[in-house]
Amino acid sequence: MLDDDLLWAEIYLLPYLDRHPDLAFVAENDAGRAVGYIIGTDDTDAFDAWFARTWWPSRRATYSGSANPRQRELVAVADARRAGSAFANVYPAHLHIDLLPETQGKGMGRMLIARLADALAARGVRGLHAVASSDNAGAVAFYPRLGFVELDADPGARAFGLDLTH
Repeated sequence: MLDDDLLWAEIYLLPYLDRHPDLAFVAENDAGRAVGYIIGTDDTDAFDAWFARTWWPSRRATYSGSANPRQRELVAVADARRAGSAFANVYPAHLHIDLLPETQGKGMGRMLIARLADALAARGVRGLHAVASSDNAGAVAFYPRLGFVELDADPGARAFGLDLTH
């Protein structure tokens, strides 16, 4: 639990919509209700540099100084974000995907990944990566089923890369 749940969006959603609205896609159910989304960037290093220089400084004060350990941890993650992705040479793009639980396992995640991968490949981007918590069993199983290969990652995380050149 956070003092302000908007922090999640300030780090993992809104900056992508601001910088790359053309790389944001929404999945809808048959009733037209949004049930998931995918966002990304075509250049992780450039995005992280922009995030550190332009996006985060004006928002940081709202979330810093909290006694909440989880919120302090997320602020530290955002503070540490700089250009220099370990995956940038081969997998320069990255994504964040979120689906409501009732839609998982029904092909919407696959469709969203394909849509983002097509948009990135059309720009000449050679690879895409994603990072998930090692505890996220769904994500750990999901990415390899879509052709992602496992990459070296920090402890507690699992990273996956997808070659977009084929």
